[in-house]
Amino acid sequence: MKTIDLRSDTVTLPSQEMRQAICQAELGDDVFGEDPTVLRLERTLADRVGKEGALLVASGTMGNLVCALTHCGRGDEVVLGDQSHTFYYEAGGISALGGVHPHTVPNQGDGTLRLEDILAAIRPDNVHFPRTRLICLENTHNRCGGAVLSAAYTDAVASLARDNGLAVHLDGARIFNAAVALGVDVKTLTKGADSVSVCLSKGLAAPVGSVVCGSRPFIDAARRTRKILGGGMRQAGIIAAAGIVALDTMIDRIHDDHANATRLAEGIAEMSGLQIDPAGVQTNIVYFDVVREGLSAETLVSRMAERDVKMLCSGPGRVRAVTHYSIDCDDIDRTLSAMADALNAS
Repeated sequence: MKTIDLRSDTVTLPSQEMRQAICQAELGDDVFGEDPTVLRLERTLADRVGKEGALLVASGTMGNLVCALTHCGRGDEVVLGDQSHTFYYEAGGISALGGVHPHTVPNQGDGTLRLEDILAAIRPDNVHFPRTRLICLENTHNRCGGAVLSAAYTDAVASLARDNGLAVHLDGARIFNAAVALGVDVKTLTKGADSVSVCLSKGLAAPVGSVVCGSRPFIDAARRTRKILGGGMRQAGIIAAAGIVALDTMIDRIHDDHANATRLAEGIAEMSGLQIDPAGVQTNIVYFDVVREGLSAETLVSRMAERDVKMLCSGPGRVRAVTHYSIDCDDIDRTLSAMADALNAS
């Protein structure tokens, strides 16, 4: 029986078309700028998000780190959400490797940072303070339930940043999920950002890689940062080839992931002992709370694993499930059936 893996959209396996493209990819040395497949991917994605240039990196975490270290020097400060991926899940890399100080402000439930909170976090010119250099946003927002940031909000943050001489980095690991959910061209969600990181191996289902996009001078500087971090890869066209296929074939079908997430949330809402607001599920990430007395989230996740359905505990009493390319409607129905059984198990 198939194991239904809802732990993350990173568990997707490449399509047959991606595997074929990997085998047939034209290759060269990317550190010398000579891998034609990497160059094609970078040009394609830069054009998609409306930027001048792009740079292939190994992961989303590396992409965010490369951008932060390119925008900021040691002792500089970045303003970011207290629930952001960079602050929460990237091993403190901006501080550990870049000497960049994080200044967190509260994420609202919709993934935004209040403009007045951002403004209050910007340091005045005073010898006692670090210099504020960068504002980081995340779209979609993982820990805020896959929430989508609107173009109007991102533009407002970009305007605030420009007025204060700051740059904006957009962690757009799932930016195509946001664009599909809003029914807009992805460029409208990225135009205000000075840099954008896009993950190929989540909703787009490629096996590995992320791409950083920005102006040509920024990408030139980011390439040096990538080298410092050991991220210069050689015949990286085997990675880029799958990414090109992902951009061609995986964006339109993201609608299915969102529909499956909504179906899952609606089913969970009907179960006693679980709590969720299905209206809050905007994309492919579903968070729900275990509220039955005597039942922990850890126990429920363990029982689900025994029934060949994998989910993640994301905090006390909280569970996360993420839909993706490898999950279909029948898998959602089977998941709900397994959950009902797990809730009734003694």
